[in-house]
Amino acid sequence: MPESQTSIEIRNVYKLFGPHPERYVGAVRDGGMNKAELLDKHNHVLGLSNVSLDIEAGHIQVIMGLSGSGKSTLIRHINRLIEPTAGEVIVGGTDVRALKPRELRDFRRTSAAMVFQKFALLPHRTVLGNVVFGLEIRGLPRDAQLERARQWIDRVGLTCFEDKYPSQLSGGMQQRVGLARALANDAPILLMDEAFSALDPLIRVDMQTILLDLQAEVRKTVVFITHDLDEALRIGDRVAIMQDGELVQQGRPEEIVLSPATSYVEDFVRQVNRGRVVKVAALARPLAGPPAALRMPSALSLADAALRLVEARLSFADVTDGKGAVVGRVHLDEVVRTLARSAGEAEASDDPPARLAG
Repeated sequence: MPESQTSIEIRNVYKLFGPHPERYVGAVRDGGMNKAELLDKHNHVLGLSNVSLDIEAGHIQVIMGLSGSGKSTLIRHINRLIEPTAGEVIVGGTDVRALKPRELRDFRRTSAAMVFQKFALLPHRTVLGNVVFGLEIRGLPRDAQLERARQWIDRVGLTCFEDKYPSQLSGGMQQRVGLARALANDAPILLMDEAFSALDPLIRVDMQTILLDLQAEVRKTVVFITHDLDEALRIGDRVAIMQDGELVQQGRPEEIVLSPATSYVEDFVRQVNRGRVVKVAALARPLAGPPAALRMPSALSLADAALRLVEARLSFADVTDGKGAVVGRVHLDEVVRTLARSAGEAEASDDPPARLAG
């Protein structure tokens, strides 16, 4: 499946768990029954409620929320590990729900690779044996299998560990094996369900860096599930936040931070350091007057932008895109106000809000 055809469209998806979900989906969809009412009246669990999400090809889409929000349920609909009760999942123009068993197996082998939280490595196989496993199933020639597997083992920094077994590796190294195995399959879509959640903080940051470096090179369509906001804001081109099976907000990281749509989202982002998350592009305004004496890239953080403006003793700078073209102007006073607002909110809320604690 070519990269240009690997966008994902999730359309009005509902998922009810229970023996007769089809009986009650109408009550949720048309009657407005919520999660608590469905469980109380019909002993069914509402996993997803009217979720729609467009995931752009070649970008990282993060889906986040607390435990039970429906984020892992949603990602499993993309490769149909879970069947939706209602709605559509379109991958590269193909309705995944319509795939016959053999077509679905081929889709999972060639179009969507998955990286799990608990690594899911085969303990009796070496690092090389694990990475080459998917290529064996696809029936590639043995020389091609080994060449591709070794390429990705090297790319994730595990050269010289090819003959080690999972039990001989640290958690971070095991997750690198899982990532190499997924990338070796050369699937255009990479599904990552809490892939780094079991790792120690420093190793987790290291894995995030590896993912971002690889993404700059291979441009997969990545769907990344996490409950960690810092992780979501660092790696996501776009972020979707879920609550009780509903998608409550989606957008670029800076949009989520600067304009939370609900009190639930607001509580999530309250203590975020806007200076590091928000880029100058978010504050860029139309040009007015002659060119500025200073230019800065649109991806520069507000904290770094403020420092550059102060050091240059300037009140504004022009903002440039990836090709160096001027796309707007950012003013120091607005940067400072945004940073000050972030600091004030963090001071006002040293403890996690009660409604997020449960």
